[in-house]
Amino acid sequence: MNQPSADMTSTDRAPGDMPRASHGAAGWRWAPAWVLAFVALWPAPGYAEGVLVLGALVAIFKLAGSRFRGGAQLLSHHAWALTSVLFFAYWLPELVSAFDAVDTGRALREAAVDLRYLPFLWLTASAVANTGGRRITFGGLAIIMGVWTLDALAQALTGTSPLFAGIDTLKHLISDRGMCSAEDTAGVDRLSGILGPCNLKLGLVIASLSPFVLYAAGRRFGMGGWSVAAAAIGIVVLMAGARASWITFALVLLLSGWSLLGWKKLLGVFAFGAIALAVLSVASPQVGERIERTAEVLTADQGGVDVALSGRTRIWGAALCMAREHPFNGVGARGFREAFAACDPQPGELAVWGDGPALHAHQIVLEVLSETGFFGLLMWLAGAALAWRAWRFADAQARENAHPAMLALVVTVFPFNTHLAFYSTFWGGLTLLLAALYAGSLLAREAR
Repeated sequence: MNQPSADMTSTDRAPGDMPRASHGAAGWRWAPAWVLAFVALWPAPGYAEGVLVLGALVAIFKLAGSRFRGGAQLLSHHAWALTSVLFFAYWLPELVSAFDAVDTGRALREAAVDLRYLPFLWLTASAVANTGGRRITFGGLAIIMGVWTLDALAQALTGTSPLFAGIDTLKHLISDRGMCSAEDTAGVDRLSGILGPCNLKLGLVIASLSPFVLYAAGRRFGMGGWSVAAAAIGIVVLMAGARASWITFALVLLLSGWSLLGWKKLLGVFAFGAIALAVLSVASPQVGERIERTAEVLTADQGGVDVALSGRTRIWGAALCMAREHPFNGVGARGFREAFAACDPQPGELAVWGDGPALHAHQIVLEVLSETGFFGLLMWLAGAALAWRAWRFADAQARENAHPAMLALVVTVFPFNTHLAFYSTFWGGLTLLLAALYAGSLLAREAR
């Protein structure tokens, strides 16, 4: 038998020889299912976090086992780079802010723990790095959000979320405790859906991930499917109550519907939305109350503006104070609540939100400035610039591949809105997930 020459290249392999790297690539075919399991378990945060950590460990084990060979079989070099850069644009400000944070020990622990996101982001990006993976992952996200939307509509009609009721019953059987305590459910005045009355993030989550539903509906059923999906999601977002999600979903409709419907039909969509909002404001006292509160922004009285914004002008004043007092690296990621008392512009007065300090800045730019300083803001802007540069130089097919993930990421970090805490476990994980989906689908292997 002839022996292969020492300089045989990978393209000169004998028939039947399998490149060692391809075995590693085959082992990542489970990545889409892992990502979808993480999202589907958001109603049970502890289990979702377990899936994230286990996925990160498995990714590290797989890469270490192959000595990081065959990386291009999983992700293109550009996708590896962009995914890692977007992670470090998020994580480096957190680390740098920890050294002189209000609570240095906790801040350093948070930064160390958040390293788990990096291998999970590689796994997530690899899940959408080829056509089959994108179809499973994006389609799965559309199905999950579609089911959650239908469940929330059922809650609007019957007063009970079937999915949450099932989860709550299961929790009772396992631990003799429900998902939420009586104190958590007191005074809840909005749709909570599968996330439950003690986790009122349904509107924000569905609004941020709605591009996957609208993309799938539009691609499969055309304009009619897009319109039905938009109407169903819009009703849920309005009744879920978070006004930030109203802005987020309006952006999704604008950016998603522009190319599909044209501006005339898109105006009709927004006119329908305005009519639906007017009807809901009459039919639902909670929606009507939020519209009345929002209208107080138009008054010249500063107190009225603060009430309309649920006390956020006071919170934003404290955030600016923190940025002035700690300009380079802020008060530390997740250190807002400890630093609030020293920067409260109205000390001693009862806040609109009740007793206790504000927990975060409720606005992405002010959160980054107050908690991670100008260094953090520069890192976030650098990450945004590189993400935009990748989009700018991608071809038309790559942009089409990444369109739903790009849109979801853009509306989630849109700076002219209010936000959940980006350095919290839940919202930070959601944002980084979208960043990895964007990088992996835009710079997919077959596009390079």
